[in-house]
Amino acid sequence: MGFRLFKRLCGGLVVIMAFLPNALLLAQETPTEYQQTVAKYRISSQSEPELTTEQLITYLRKNIKYVFVVYQENRSFDSYFGTFPNAEGLFTSPQGQTPGFYQPIINTDGSVSTIHPFRIGPKEFAADLDDLDNGHAAILAKMDVQNGVPLMDQFAVREEADYYATGNPPLMGKQAGELTMAYEDCDTIPLLWSYANKFVLFDHIFTLQLGPSTPGNLSILGAQAGVTQWALHPDQATSVPEAQAVPVVDGSDPFWGSLADPTPPAEKMPVEPSEFPEYGMLNLTYATIPLTLKGGNLKNVVKSDRDPIGDLDDVQQDVDFISHLNQETVPFGWYQEGFDKEPTDPNSGPADGTHVSYIAHHNPAQYFGYISNNPKMSNQLHGLEDFFLAVKNKTLPTEGGVFFVKGGRQNIFNLKPVDPDPAVQANFMGDDEHPGYSDAQIGEAMVAEAVNKIAASPYWAHSAIIILFDDSLGHYDHVLPPLRIIGPDGTWISDGPRVPFVLISPYARTQYVSHEPGNQGSVTKFIDTVFNLPPLALLPDELAARKIGEEEFGQKDLGPEDALTSGVTDLLNAFSPSRLIGKADPLPPDYVQIPESLVLNLPQSTGYGCKDLGIIPTDRQLGIINQIPSDFNPRPSTDPTPTP
Repeated sequence: MGFRLFKRLCGGLVVIMAFLPNALLLAQETPTEYQQTVAKYRISSQSEPELTTEQLITYLRKNIKYVFVVYQENRSFDSYFGTFPNAEGLFTSPQGQTPGFYQPIINTDGSVSTIHPFRIGPKEFAADLDDLDNGHAAILAKMDVQNGVPLMDQFAVREEADYYATGNPPLMGKQAGELTMAYEDCDTIPLLWSYANKFVLFDHIFTLQLGPSTPGNLSILGAQAGVTQWALHPDQATSVPEAQAVPVVDGSDPFWGSLADPTPPAEKMPVEPSEFPEYGMLNLTYATIPLTLKGGNLKNVVKSDRDPIGDLDDVQQDVDFISHLNQETVPFGWYQEGFDKEPTDPNSGPADGTHVSYIAHHNPAQYFGYISNNPKMSNQLHGLEDFFLAVKNKTLPTEGGVFFVKGGRQNIFNLKPVDPDPAVQANFMGDDEHPGYSDAQIGEAMVAEAVNKIAASPYWAHSAIIILFDDSLGHYDHVLPPLRIIGPDGTWISDGPRVPFVLISPYARTQYVSHEPGNQGSVTKFIDTVFNLPPLALLPDELAARKIGEEEFGQKDLGPEDALTSGVTDLLNAFSPSRLIGKADPLPPDYVQIPESLVLNLPQSTGYGCKDLGIIPTDRQLGIINQIPSDFNPRPSTDPTPTP
């Protein structure tokens, strides 16, 4: 059979098979214990009762008290779940109709070839990949927006461009371009695929702001990355260095903790020992959920701010509005590796830790003066071990709350990559899944440890756990993001490529793929809904900024995306009406828990993978021939290929 005819037939088969339930996609063998467990708790969509939105919210608030967000780093949806059954993936449509499936790549002799997605796994030590360019300009170029339409077809050549200015690309540059098109599956990250298979995988969650980690992390707290601050202070977009301007599109460190920060040294925010920024980003002053979560106590809390005029400049009306609602305070915590002393620190080290695993530009709370410059707000920021101790010792607030969990450059479980390569052993000890310094399997082990500990605690019975990634890194994703906002420089700044998103709860649907579109603002919107908070988008200062954006900039979506912005899911369809109303029992802890032997012994060493889960990824269902480029190197910078 000719290859072109084979591709056409495969494409048609994928369209048909995308509608089959996962159970029918499994190999015709005796079901494993894992498969039997999944089948035991499956509820068909047809048997779910119909609830109005109001009813759904009522039952959700009755059952959910704790929202945990495990916020990982830098993976595109296609790179992690592009072959997940029933999801909008790499092989859902015929390859010729999949945006960017075939892309140009420049060879070292200057000739141009075509590259398409290919699978990497244990043989390639796919858990340890080099970093890619995820700067705003790079992602925009990779998306290749033409006449208002992202073509998603320049990922490889734009990555190559970082390695040469004239002439032909070096081998390292070509290999970096190839890396943008590589994808993994359940043989590399089986724990994440297990959660996606057992619970709810969202396959249309985009990066709210097009760019790297900093705007992605800011978006999880504010459902924006500074567009309202730009509207209210246009000079902050033009009269300061680009790296310090709003809206935030690149990865500058926070002002708080920098050398210019006037906070007394003993009370300063931490920074990485190798980075002491002279100034850092502007002080960010727009509203975020740590404000709304304070409820009626907010007015008293902000009195402790060291500089209330500067820090509360853009939320004065918001503070009054939130306080006058007189709602109960909802506890909040941001737990990030390296923020304080961790098990990886020497006992003889500083009392507050060495911060060697801390990445300040991954902590969005640190950018806001009304948090970092206020002891009554900054006391909500913690290290990663503090989270595990709080869950173990049952010291989280009994009334519930919102808790974010984030890894860093090391891992507190003393896990090491399985790849014996000395460069990998030295450089890939992180657990936030960020290529370049984190091992994906160590990262998913940290996620699994968090989920296991929550499941073993009293918090499980009233919890929703979200696993989400802050940006795509620059890995290829084929789905066209919605284009919403043009930045001060005239380029598109939202949305960016899709990122993985899994929701876990005793009240969740099982084996369900949600196609509802959204972004990081969906998390804020969900938190608003669960705790009956005023949406950030409807606060008075944000409404004023949005009005300026529409009247003076001609942009109607210049504001937080937890209300008013269309196409941002509130995540409610992830929940089973049967479980919420008590028609079906909530999912028990042992349904979500993964044996410690599979968590702390990495899949690369145990061989645990797709077969154990009973999942056949779509490329294998279709018999797609996997074509890894002959010169491929998963770590072209860390382990350069010797020149022939």
